[in-house]
Amino acid sequence: MAKSRLLDTILVLIAAPVWIPLMLVTALTIRLFLGKPVFFRQDRPGLHGRLFRLIKFRTMGPATDAAGAALSDARRITPLGRWLRSTSLDELPELINVLRGEMRLVGPRPLLPQYLELYSEEQNRRHEVLPGITGWAQIQGRNTVDWDERFRLDVWYVDHRSVWLDLKILVLTAWRVVRREGISAEGEATMRPFEGNPSSETTES
Repeated sequence: MAKSRLLDTILVLIAAPVWIPLMLVTALTIRLFLGKPVFFRQDRPGLHGRLFRLIKFRTMGPATDAAGAALSDARRITPLGRWLRSTSLDELPELINVLRGEMRLVGPRPLLPQYLELYSEEQNRRHEVLPGITGWAQIQGRNTVDWDERFRLDVWYVDHRSVWLDLKILVLTAWRVVRREGISAEGEATMRPFEGNPSSETTES
């Protein structure tokens, strides 16, 4: 893992002359058209389920309307935000998480903390490695892959990860970003919420 993180750091620093100016331009655009805040920060489970603060560019408007009623994600995503997501520019600040050692370029995507108690033992194995900006599940369909398949792909990556597999995933990710594939699940703004495994038994303490 140490070698992989070192490689990630080297790649991020080599690409800094490209992504730092791009981040600055994107941040300025968001500030002009969406206002403050420019960044979206949220706690996500990382290695062994430990929480860290994920950083992305903001793509949504207020969570409620003028009357105080909650808005769906589909109504909150702005045209600029939709474009940022389609180009994956909203993910750029996660390179800071990579430099901090909280994420890798490749790994299972960090999901919401409330999902932790819903995972089966096998699904929870996705936290045996650092989360990534992109991953094996992302190149198989991104947000169009259902949860069961997504977790199966995440665990497959945990068991088969290597430098060469990571490089393959990075190349295929770039291809998918160019083609803007798999941005959202059918009928959803992004991905349907994970509601647990119907076939698994849960207990309350």
